[in-house]
Amino acid sequence: MFRIEHLYLSPGHNYFGHHGQAAGEHPMVAVAEVECVAGRGLRGDRFFDYKPDYKGQVTFFSGELYDELCTMFLPLAGAHPEPSAFRRNVITRGVDLNALIGREFEVQGVRFLGCAECSPCHWMNQAFAVGAEAALKGRGGLRAKILSDGNLRVDVGPTAGVNR
Repeated sequence: MFRIEHLYLSPGHNYFGHHGQAAGEHPMVAVAEVECVAGRGLRGDRFFDYKPDYKGQVTFFSGELYDELCTMFLPLAGAHPEPSAFRRNVITRGVDLNALIGREFEVQGVRFLGCAECSPCHWMNQAFAVGAEAALKGRGGLRAKILSDGNLRVDVGPTAGVNR
């Protein structure tokens, strides 16, 4: 079952375009609902209207992978970084995100096109834990285009689904 656990927006870029520079300080803001605008992105996010036909209008990340990385890298830490550390918009459960690359899919009535993996960068070692970049290779999340307007909401019950 496909579930949305967290939704995040950020007004600016912390890592994107910062190679060789210090990271930015724009927060990832947890929201209960986001507006998806076809061909443009998530209203209020740093990639909204970034450029025409951009393949990363919205990004997805696996909650199961977040749990795995916490266990792998932070077993003795009292507190773990939030899933927002990965700077992805939608944290999911119950779906193989890589299986959606090259496919149209629907979540909560909004249509998407899975375009590519969100390739991890060296910043992941700083944002989450040393070794995170290597651990994320091939499973850094999903970049997608938004094909229809609508809203996504954090799931509060067990009834969410994805149609492929």
